[in-house]
Parts: sequence; C-alpha cells; structure tokens
Amino acid sequence: MAEIKEFVVNDRRKFTPEGDIRPDAPPSEPKAPRPETLQPVAPPPDQYESSARLTGPQAVPNPSTDSGAPGPDSRTREPQDAEAQPEMPPPPTDEQTAQAKSAYDATVDRLDTAIRASNPGMERMPEMTFDRLVQSIYMQAILQLGGGAEPGQTPQVDLLGARQSIDMLTVIADKSKGNLTKEEDSLLQSALFEGRMGFLEMTQLLARQAASKQGPIPGAPTGPSIVR
Repeated sequence: MAEIKEFVVNDRRKFTPEGDIRPDAPPSEPKAPRPETLQPVAPPPDQYESSARLTGPQAVPNPSTDSGAPGPDSRTREPQDAEAQPEMPPPPTDEQTAQAKSAYDATVDRLDTAIRASNPGMERMPEMTFDRLVQSIYMQAILQLGGGAEPGQTPQVDLLGARQSIDMLTVIADKSKGNLTKEEDSLLQSALFEGRMGFLEMTQLLARQAASKQGPIPGAPTGPSIVR
C-alpha cells in the first residue's frame, strides 16, 4: 500500500468571514499607480538656457547686478570703448626691414637700367628729397584747384581732393616740426600758405557763382566747375 503524504494548507485570506483583518495575514504590498494617474515631472529650469519656443531668449543672470554684490571678475574687467580700436599688427623686425629695403633698391636699379636701355640718352630719375615731396603735393593741390586748365577751357575743380592734399602738407609740418632746416621750413610754410589761399579763393568764387542769379554771358569763358 502506497504511503500517503501529509499536506499542510495555509489560509492566505486577509479577512475573516466576519470581515475583520486576520491577525496572521501577511502585510499587503503597495500597488503601483496606474499610468494614467502619473503626473509628468518638469525638469529643473536651467538659468543659462536660451530657448525661443515659448518665452524667447532668456537673459543670463549677472551676479554683479542681480545680487547687488560685485562679481568675481568685476574688478579685473576693463571698460570697453564706444568704438573698439582695431589691433595693429606687430612692426617688422630690423632684419625684415633691411631685407625689404635691399630687395626694393635692387628692383629699382634693374628698372632704371631697363628704362635707360630702351630710351638712350635718358637721365636717371632724380632721387626723392624733402623738397621734391613738398613740391609734388603742392602741385597736386594746385591742379585740383583748377590751376592746370588751358586758356578758354572750363577749370575742373576737385575741392575735396585739394583739401586732402593741403591737409597732407599740414601733417608733414606738424610731424617734422623742429627737424627741418631753415630752407626746408620756409618751403613748407610757403606751400601751405599758397595752397590755403588758393583753396579760399576758389571756394569764394564758387559761392559767388552759385549765389549769382545772372546767367553766363554768351561768348564769355565759363567759371570753374566742381568735379563730382
């Protein structure tokens, strides 16, 4: 005859037939909330986030202005100018300057040789001096004031160009003060005086011409015209 094993039956009901909680009932485990009852948790706001989806760009807080206390770099920050000055490149070294001058002089010599070879009897171009520089700028101002017009032709006046040429002589006079000989200073001051007087005379002539209501006389040479 087969051996009969003993079975043990555990009553796992939580409540008694009367509706009371059984003292030996196992504690109930908390149920997980349903998906539809979960509320989305918003991520913490990032004070440095800039988003234009809803509210547009957000300003980055400044510790020196928001909290009333100076920021960590407020003492070392330099004030910025209204117009930032462009940074100038570093000057060339002495070796670079010497190499550039040597190459320039060699190229000028070859150019002069080629010009004289193609034009026999032509003299070498005179070297540039302070006197030639002042005379060149002065003659340019006179031409811009209409001084190079042929008789009977209408002078073409470039007032802005003449003003720039006279201002160039002014810069030369200011930068070379105390470093010129008596002859060089006399030449420069004469060029400045003649250029300024010619500029004043031309502007007054053009003003009188514009204010005059009388038309040009037939057959008479017309007055100067401004180059635009």
